[in-house]
Amino acid sequence: MPEAMIDSSKQSPDSEYERSLKTEQNKLQKRLRRDVGQAIADFSMIEAGDKVMCCLSGGKDSYAMLDILLNLQKSAPVSFELIAVNLDQKQPGFPEEVLPDYLAALGIEYHIIEKDTYSIVKEKVPEGRTTCGLCSRLRRGILYNFAEEHGVTKIALGHHRDDLLETLFLNMFYGGKLKTMPPVLHSDDGRNTVIRPLAYSREKDIARYAELRQFPIIPCNLCGTQENLQRQVIKDMFQHWDKQHPGRLESMFNALRNVEPSHLADTSLYDFREGKRLGGQRQAVQTAMPEEKTEPDFGRLDVLNI
Repeated sequence: MPEAMIDSSKQSPDSEYERSLKTEQNKLQKRLRRDVGQAIADFSMIEAGDKVMCCLSGGKDSYAMLDILLNLQKSAPVSFELIAVNLDQKQPGFPEEVLPDYLAALGIEYHIIEKDTYSIVKEKVPEGRTTCGLCSRLRRGILYNFAEEHGVTKIALGHHRDDLLETLFLNMFYGGKLKTMPPVLHSDDGRNTVIRPLAYSREKDIARYAELRQFPIIPCNLCGTQENLQRQVIKDMFQHWDKQHPGRLESMFNALRNVEPSHLADTSLYDFREGKRLGGQRQAVQTAMPEEKTEPDFGRLDVLNI
């Protein structure tokens, strides 16, 4: 038997495994492309001439969002610009070189904003309390101000379908409101427009895609490792439902897109005396989640009501 055929035979198990991984990656990429493309079309997220700022945290979601948007940009029917922005919050042990190296290799314009919000959060939040609320408010204020200063027309965040459902349940269980994070949000003052291109994408698809693409994930040692967060409780519940009741999460998300005000009980949305829909305009009020109740007020941080 020729030597080349022997070598090929020895390599075939690994080659078959690698091909199967490549096939799986391609299928996930097509699914995510389809989901993101559909979300962009349904909610008019990106228009011709937009300058889209992709906020990167170093987590799987923002990596996947940037990856898919770059992929779609090549074949999009309209021309738009993408820049990547990361906020280095000066957390101890944060690998400062990871994101710059990754983004430089992509050849995309990127900016690293250095702000020591870590020290502020550790100083202001009592030991044992969750840090997510204050951390996110500080982060958003910095990123949104940066966007305005650099002519950004859309701010892309990596929230996915599961995030929207979790927020819906958090607001129902602890906030007494039937609301979630919208796929597109325009600030009241007109300064910023936030988009969530992954609004239709499942977290498990994103997680597997990130694993196959081998994104250089950076864990958050400020809030990502905190235990007993209310959101994590909801996430665990969803994972159980997804295993025990396939299709339940999909049905729940479809409900967000199929709302009938006359079958709810909000008099600002529906005039029950006259039997007609109303504008539903009301003053936006941010209801604190239980893990955010002890946060101090830092004044105007130009934070959107998300």
